[in-house]
Amino acid sequence: MRRLLGLVLLSLLITPAARAADDADIRVLPPGKTPQDSRLGKPRDLNDYFPMTVPQSKEEWEARRQRIRERVLVANGLWPLPEKTPLGAVIHGKIDRDDYTIEKVFFASYPGHYVSGNLYRPKGKTAKVPGVLCPHGHWQDGRLFDAGEKAAQELVKGGGEKTLESARYHLQARCAGLARMGCVVFHYDMVGVADSKQIDHRAGFTDVAAELRLQSFMGLQTWNSIRALDFLLSLPDVDAKRIGVTGASGGGTQTFILCAVDDRPAVAFPAVMVSTGMQGGCICENASCLRQGIGNVDIAGAFAPKPLAMTGANDWTREIETKGLPELKALYKLYGAEDRVTAKYLNFAHNYNQVSREMMYNWFNKHLDLGLTGPVVEKPFVPVPPKELSVYDEQHPRPKDAVGAERLREYMTEASDKQIKALMPKDADSLKEFRRVIGTALRVVIHDELPKREEVVVKEVGGAAKRGDLMLERFLIGRKGAGEEIPAIALTGKGFDGTSVVWIHPQGKASLFQDGKLVPAAQRIIDGKAAIFAPDVLLTGEFGDAKMQPVAKQWANYAGYYYGYNRPLLAERVHDILTAVAAMKGAETVKKVHLIGFDKAGPWVLLARGLCGDAVVRTAADVDGFRFENVGTLYNEMMLPGAVKYGGLPAFIALTAPGELYLHNHRGTGVGQWVKAAYDAAKAKDRVERSGEKVEAVKVAEWLVR
Repeated sequence: MRRLLGLVLLSLLITPAARAADDADIRVLPPGKTPQDSRLGKPRDLNDYFPMTVPQSKEEWEARRQRIRERVLVANGLWPLPEKTPLGAVIHGKIDRDDYTIEKVFFASYPGHYVSGNLYRPKGKTAKVPGVLCPHGHWQDGRLFDAGEKAAQELVKGGGEKTLESARYHLQARCAGLARMGCVVFHYDMVGVADSKQIDHRAGFTDVAAELRLQSFMGLQTWNSIRALDFLLSLPDVDAKRIGVTGASGGGTQTFILCAVDDRPAVAFPAVMVSTGMQGGCICENASCLRQGIGNVDIAGAFAPKPLAMTGANDWTREIETKGLPELKALYKLYGAEDRVTAKYLNFAHNYNQVSREMMYNWFNKHLDLGLTGPVVEKPFVPVPPKELSVYDEQHPRPKDAVGAERLREYMTEASDKQIKALMPKDADSLKEFRRVIGTALRVVIHDELPKREEVVVKEVGGAAKRGDLMLERFLIGRKGAGEEIPAIALTGKGFDGTSVVWIHPQGKASLFQDGKLVPAAQRIIDGKAAIFAPDVLLTGEFGDAKMQPVAKQWANYAGYYYGYNRPLLAERVHDILTAVAAMKGAETVKKVHLIGFDKAGPWVLLARGLCGDAVVRTAADVDGFRFENVGTLYNEMMLPGAVKYGGLPAFIALTAPGELYLHNHRGTGVGQWVKAAYDAAKAKDRVERSGEKVEAVKVAEWLVR
């Protein structure tokens, strides 16, 4: 490692006795052996283990918390947040109970897409009262759930419920209980459930175009939750400073996802969902990019130091008290708020039963300042027949402008494109905002950034070899603790001046030689007194016929089950390029680093360059006529969820400004407008050169080392 591109020293270390290198010497591993790279193993999925790493300081957590929020927003297609169009809320059909009322509500979260639910209000309150959002989870018919008499009897017998009414209608019981405690409660439908029939549950967002734009079922539900909170806060009787959110199962997912991205909730109680185990089994709980590097405990922790309570049951959450809660306690301790987080395992099947609800009531009583004498116990209630809770009727039919998934996605696309186009840089301030939004998006969808030198592992393999006038070293590189083996070679000639060129080619480092000699482009770089560092990024070069294992069959129909937990191949290749750049940037004798990308590897390089900051001086790349819009399958080697949403390759290339840049073979890709705007705004238009046609590699190399 000490000799990694210690290339000035190499010329002194190599003696005449050094053996001459043959073609096999560009291999790092023995012939026939492929790298032992963890990425060739079983992909992660929702059933893996997701422990939380405890931060060492509050400052460390604040930075990580911001990254978690950005990841959740990007993954849900909500970065930047869409325009909040008028809700046009309709409230009607009041049902009177002794100490609370129930009303029927619908409003538009997007134009033509309606959120429906019931509004529970306490009687006899004159001052503003707390508001509580109640997402319902995956119970049959959702908000209108009826467990049936037989199941209710079993629940009472098992001790989870005290009355048949609460056992049959536990979702109603929760809302009624909170209303009786003095809260305004909005109980709203998941998409495709109860009165939300415009789009079927788990449908409408599973194709290639949806992935490229990060339009997902989960993202729609998360937006509905944000707009449901907007609705709740629009009510004159709700205290905006005292907002709670609680749901179980899929409703628990909606609870901690909302609380991770929205600052307005003050108290949260996600039941039977937060754990280091199964992360959520439905399409509505999964989205590409979401859980790469984090899990539900991390996402729930983003609520710290606000009051957070959870329950576990005889399911994937059974270990919450020993796996998850201790880490969250340590996190909250950094804020002096250990008493604001708790979790309890309750010996019942997956549920939100009365025992769990009463734990929630007491948590909310304390942290929403309800002022009730504890312990709070749920009182018997008279349920409303589910049909009578239905929102739409003859006097209040579903609005005529209600649309299905196809038209909704057209609107989402148009609105998003308008937002992204408005980010095109015009001056220094708009360039800064462009970098904030698009740069953050790129970091999330690649799930990487330029690592620090100490995060890169560099293992020298064998001794240095002499190939004519060249000195050759072989390495395995990777990220610390990641189990990666990326073969790479370093070449230097006489008069090395401290410039290192990271050479990226679809054929890997083998592309440096033809018939035993350096190819002209490589020779031109060496003649220019620069060194070459050439890695075999994932599935190129020495990876040979190796393949990444495919997504499991049960997850194959929705890419979010794979890309939600694993980088796409394209992102892995960008990751390897960033590793190589960091290795060179940290080498003792390297003064500056350039990047060059050939053929279809050109776009890989350009994506990496957008994450390099000023670590790279010059970048030359073949755009290869590539457009993300032309990616046709979910598991294509160039699939990158979200790429089209964020302006595609042209917008990502524009992040290079004001770095020196040479682009070619970009005709028909739309690169010109974005790149010109960014370089003009950076006052660096003389630092970019472009050609719509493919340029001979040696000429590109000449520009790089001129």
